[in-house]
Amino acid sequence: MSAIPAATNTEAIAAIEDVSSRIEEVFARVGHELGRGHLIFKELNQGLATLSDELSGAEIEGAATALQVIAARLSELAQALPAETALLATIGTSTAQASSLLKPLFKHIQMITIIARSARIEAASLDGDREGFLAFTQEAYDLGKAVQGSIEGCARDQQRLSEAVATASARQKEFESRYGNQLVSESAELGAAYSGLRDQRRNSSQLAVLAGSSTRKIAEAVGSAIISLQAGDSTRQRLEHVSHGLGFVSGAAPNLVPEPVASDEGARAICLLQAALLRDAQREFGGDIGQIVRALTAILHDAASVVGHGRTLFVGEDGGSSSFLVRIKQTLAHASSLIATCEGAGRSVDEALAIVEDTLAKFRHAIAGLAEATVDITLIGMNAGLKASHLGSRGSAFVVIANELKTTADHVSAGAGRLRPVLDGIERSAWELKELRVRGDPTQLAKLEPQILLALREVEAGNERLDKLMSRLVDEGAEFERLMNSAQGLMTTLGEGSAALPAVAARLETASAGAQQPKPHAGDEAMLDDLFAHYTMERERDVHREFLQSLGLASVAAVRRVEPVETADDGIELF
Repeated sequence: MSAIPAATNTEAIAAIEDVSSRIEEVFARVGHELGRGHLIFKELNQGLATLSDELSGAEIEGAATALQVIAARLSELAQALPAETALLATIGTSTAQASSLLKPLFKHIQMITIIARSARIEAASLDGDREGFLAFTQEAYDLGKAVQGSIEGCARDQQRLSEAVATASARQKEFESRYGNQLVSESAELGAAYSGLRDQRRNSSQLAVLAGSSTRKIAEAVGSAIISLQAGDSTRQRLEHVSHGLGFVSGAAPNLVPEPVASDEGARAICLLQAALLRDAQREFGGDIGQIVRALTAILHDAASVVGHGRTLFVGEDGGSSSFLVRIKQTLAHASSLIATCEGAGRSVDEALAIVEDTLAKFRHAIAGLAEATVDITLIGMNAGLKASHLGSRGSAFVVIANELKTTADHVSAGAGRLRPVLDGIERSAWELKELRVRGDPTQLAKLEPQILLALREVEAGNERLDKLMSRLVDEGAEFERLMNSAQGLMTTLGEGSAALPAVAARLETASAGAQQPKPHAGDEAMLDDLFAHYTMERERDVHREFLQSLGLASVAAVRRVEPVETADDGIELF
């Protein structure tokens, strides 16, 4: 009869077999879930790569570039508004000044025709060469009337110009006051949208790199965890060996051939040996479980990070990438409305500029004709005055009239001289305004809109694909997380269950306690050697040797292990 209570042995074997069976079940399930999780994450990574490609495609690049261009042009429009308004005001002032100079010029020309008529009356009273004097005065009169008609036309054009400039200036001021700030605001909005698209494209590239890196890490972690699962089979075998050893103590070893029963001292030794093996197996198994749980935790963290980056990139700050595109479209719609308003306000400026160009051309033509006419009128007056002076007292009145004609012609020439710099100023201002209009031409901005809207439509069309893709990523990410959490939970629970093994070892040690160390008989030593021969792990053999050394024993089988003897491969894999 063994010195070890049968109940203790039976309970220990039952507890050990319970843990052993759970190890087999749990490790099989965890291995399956790790394999399934690995496949899912490979699909997840492929989906993230597709998402990255979609969000960093040429469509977004084209839209971003167009947004940048139109934002810059709107900014130019906003900056040009004050300068355009100032130039229109300058043209308006110069036009008013030209009008004030035309009035005395017109009076002087009228005076020339009046003097020419007076000279004609005086020439009719002359007896000598009356026809010649009449021809002189008629020519001066005709020249005066021609110039007068030209200046009257200039006055009418100047009035039309003044009205056009006043209208353009008023519309420009109204537009600047109402829409100047909006132009700046819309430019900033489009600039922000450009930056957002560029950031999204850059983040997409970073996501691809992150996904690739995380996939490698996760693949390594999954591989490491699967390798660590081999510890489950090793531990299960060690527990089976402990149960086998305890069978010798109870006399019910699981063999077909009846085994000898250990003596009381041998039973004590075997129980203590199995307790040592049990403690060592549990200690190593606990470390393996901890390693697997840490690996699963790292896998979960990396996978959640990758999916989180993809979700953030797709969803954005306010709930959807499509809403980001909607904001851009709304901003473009506002910009389009402003561009149309710019075109309306600018149309009056362009009309005024056209009138300025036309009027300046007429003015310069009229002034050129005026210069020629005043020279001719002056020469006519001088010739007529010289010829009349030869008539003596009879021609004195005609001489006076001729001098007045020359003096008036000089006044006309001086008035034309004062008008030229004013016209030059109008021309310079008009040229500067035209340059501003060319640089900020809203019709050029309008041509950019179709490009942007086309790019946005292409990106928007991809949103449906992105939605489906992201939904799949979220679902697969959730499935992956569920699998990993399940595996982690199983391993944690198994670890908690295996923590009961040291208590089983303690009960065995308590049942085997004695005043002195056990002293196995010769037959008991043979049983110990037989147990040694059943070990498949080197760690078991090390524990066995250390235990025998503590009893002052040396097993023949244990000693034989150190001898370099070649043996046939028995197919048993040692860990």
